[in-house]
Amino acid sequence: MISKIIALTLYVAILFVIGIVASRRIKSMSDFYVGGKNIGFWAVAFSARATGESGWILIGLTGMGALAGLSAYWVVVGEVLGVAISWWFMAKKFKRRTDKYGSITVPDYLESHFKASKNTLRILAATILSVFVIIYVSSQIDATGIAFESMMGMNYYWGAILGFVIVLIYIFVGGFVAVVWSDLFQGLLMFLGLVLLPIVVWFSYDGGDGLIEGLNTIDPALTSIFGGNEDVWLNVFTILGFSMIGLGFLGSPQVYLRFMSIKNEAEIDKGKWVAVVFTFLTDAAAVTVGLLARYIFTSQGDDPEAVFGTGATDVLDMMTEEFLPFVLVAIYVAIVLSAIMSTIDSLLVLASSAITRDFYQKIFRPDLKDHELTKISRWVTLGMALVALGLAMIIAVVSPERQVFWVIIFGWSGIAATFCPVIILSLFWKGYSEQGAIASMISGFACVPLFKFIFQEIEGIGIYFEKMDVLLPSFLVAMLVGWIFSKVYPPKRI
Repeated sequence: MISKIIALTLYVAILFVIGIVASRRIKSMSDFYVGGKNIGFWAVAFSARATGESGWILIGLTGMGALAGLSAYWVVVGEVLGVAISWWFMAKKFKRRTDKYGSITVPDYLESHFKASKNTLRILAATILSVFVIIYVSSQIDATGIAFESMMGMNYYWGAILGFVIVLIYIFVGGFVAVVWSDLFQGLLMFLGLVLLPIVVWFSYDGGDGLIEGLNTIDPALTSIFGGNEDVWLNVFTILGFSMIGLGFLGSPQVYLRFMSIKNEAEIDKGKWVAVVFTFLTDAAAVTVGLLARYIFTSQGDDPEAVFGTGATDVLDMMTEEFLPFVLVAIYVAIVLSAIMSTIDSLLVLASSAITRDFYQKIFRPDLKDHELTKISRWVTLGMALVALGLAMIIAVVSPERQVFWVIIFGWSGIAATFCPVIILSLFWKGYSEQGAIASMISGFACVPLFKFIFQEIEGIGIYFEKMDVLLPSFLVAMLVGWIFSKVYPPKRI
């Protein structure tokens, strides 16, 4: 335990140093929210990936690998495709337009792009961002508590609060620059930790000899890349549910803020390779860790959640304790926290921008200059963080059997279904109108809870919607509704 505490202390000390150094660069609202649009490709690529992956990959995806088997690799396929499309075909267009408009938030971009005469679009975007970001942050705080409980033996609630305080301090001090620099450090830890662990375990078991046969003996469904269900359509919807998670990389504000912040388009050409390789290696490694854990720790007839905990959240902890020296186990505690906090920090800055700039400044106090709002931004960040912390505590009490994988995906899907269709259509279709964008956002936002709490409960077909999850159908509805409204209410030609 002493070595874990030392590793955690060093990790926190590095984050605080990053926050203090970054604070010296915060002289304006642009600095606080997008780093003055002067961030290099290594930092942006690692920050975008660390933000996109979060504690979900280390706690959720490793667990899903153990529960689902080979079919969990569809998550890897979907995420790699999503990241590649985003960096190759969308990033430059988005960077070019946001620079032209002088945007430092996604609502800024939308209002400028559609030449909105009223604040409807900005208010809607900022409101939805605030709601789903708080849900998403609360799920990450929840994962922090689970990580401290599993890997440090700490009380869940105290662990969640401790992680919350750590990340809040360096954001409060250093803003977006601290977030990006810390994400670079944390992303590197995530990358090394995830990629090296399955290699060590693999060679500890004679190069994985007998892995597939062993998994097939435990449960034949584990070795089916298509899901292993007798119902073919159930397999199809399972594959869609896993692979379409990658849709969230096609416009989610917490990721696309990184494209706003990068120095220039040339840096995007360099960063895209870093982002895609990072995604492929870390996601594939996470699923592999889960598969190896299922092979090593369970036998035929075992309930995997009885062995690994609800949602198999203890997979990483069990694997590191079994195969790594004690000192390295301590480092993995910091790695798990890195994954979680790299998302919490980005989301809190995003939520703060929605309230401070998009509500307070742009709607109620347009007379205030950007530099006057930097202090307010910090206090808004604190307030929204406290709301998210309270929600995380409520979730833990009300739903003790929750699965981290799907809880985090719900928050991710809400943001993605609301904003990704709007970003895609605004970048590639000149006929997309402000009314179409508003309709897309409302329908995407509404469909996420609709598909989650209504369609998944319908007898007979609910299981198919449960396997597909909420992102794909919500995304498609938002695209269709946006197209229809843009045809009915086309953009005004000026």
